[in-house]
Amino acid sequence: MNILVIKFRHIGDVLLSTALIDNLKLVYPTASIDIAVNDDCIAMVENDEDIERVLPYPRREISRASAFDRVRLEYRYLKTILSGKYDIVINLTEGDRGAIYSFLSRAPRRLGYESRNPILRAISTYTDIVQRKAGVHTVERDLSFLETLGKNIVRKCVVMRHSREDEKKIASILSEKSIDDFVLVHPVSRWLFKCWRDESFAEVIDILYEKYGRRVVVTAAPDPKEMSRVANIVSKCESPVVDLSGKLSLGELSALISKAELFIGVDTAPMHMASAHDIPVIALFGPSNPVSWGPWENELQKGCYEKVYRTQRCGKHTVIQHGDDEIVVTDEGKISKAMMKIEVSEVVGELERFYGDGV
Repeated sequence: MNILVIKFRHIGDVLLSTALIDNLKLVYPTASIDIAVNDDCIAMVENDEDIERVLPYPRREISRASAFDRVRLEYRYLKTILSGKYDIVINLTEGDRGAIYSFLSRAPRRLGYESRNPILRAISTYTDIVQRKAGVHTVERDLSFLETLGKNIVRKCVVMRHSREDEKKIASILSEKSIDDFVLVHPVSRWLFKCWRDESFAEVIDILYEKYGRRVVVTAAPDPKEMSRVANIVSKCESPVVDLSGKLSLGELSALISKAELFIGVDTAPMHMASAHDIPVIALFGPSNPVSWGPWENELQKGCYEKVYRTQRCGKHTVIQHGDDEIVVTDEGKISKAMMKIEVSEVVGELERFYGDGV
């Protein structure tokens, strides 16, 4: 049996879908499972032993191509999908692209959410319509596709894997900088309105070093805006900081996160990577809904967050959030009012729960 899972979303979304892939391999042990993802998400799944092939959709190349070349690239991608001769296609998102490729795959069984596009509804894109569950975590929503297949969920664990080369690279970096125990701080997101105050992150970093004797490693994507934000945070710190922002691949970042004793950051993909590695997370949330996007707890195998705008915990993980979904535009860009309400004392309170009174 050949199965294709389609997840044309961002890297964090793709990572959360590994819980479904894990279960598909358990309930169809002899199946060959492929996954179709955007080309910038390959690292999330390329080392997953349950996946036979990763089919990267060339989104960036297509977005820059002429009309003729777009058709050529889309056709080439369709041929890749057809080559899989899939028995089951599962489209985990609601966009038209995934629905179209599901339909054109010619798979006897195609599962997806009912399309909002009247044309796609009219041609019966899917053989099985999956009801989109509200008020549940994204992991559990993806796993609901198993129910439509008539299969039981075996376990609810998000899996993040990286290569041995990634492990060696991080071991070398940590050894070179004489780092053993450390806290990883990932203070930025591609959506900058999810960020906290730079001076507040700097204050937390100094407290980690001065009160708890912890080295801090700071990371960010190789994006000029993110790296500039991190540079500003580091410049405000009085304690030594290991700044690896923009210097790591996603696989290397995964290997680094797996060695941390604690992760502190905002709602972004590295937060999900930390929870997938069972690293305790302190996450600062702005307008995001933790019910759907809070750090998943593999040990409890359930989502236990509520939309209550307060500090709440799910196993070893903590989400700090205040009520106010408004995003305002300032001279510095978009800012979440909810994020600006978070106080340093709230984060320090969680550090005290984790470390005690300090050194």
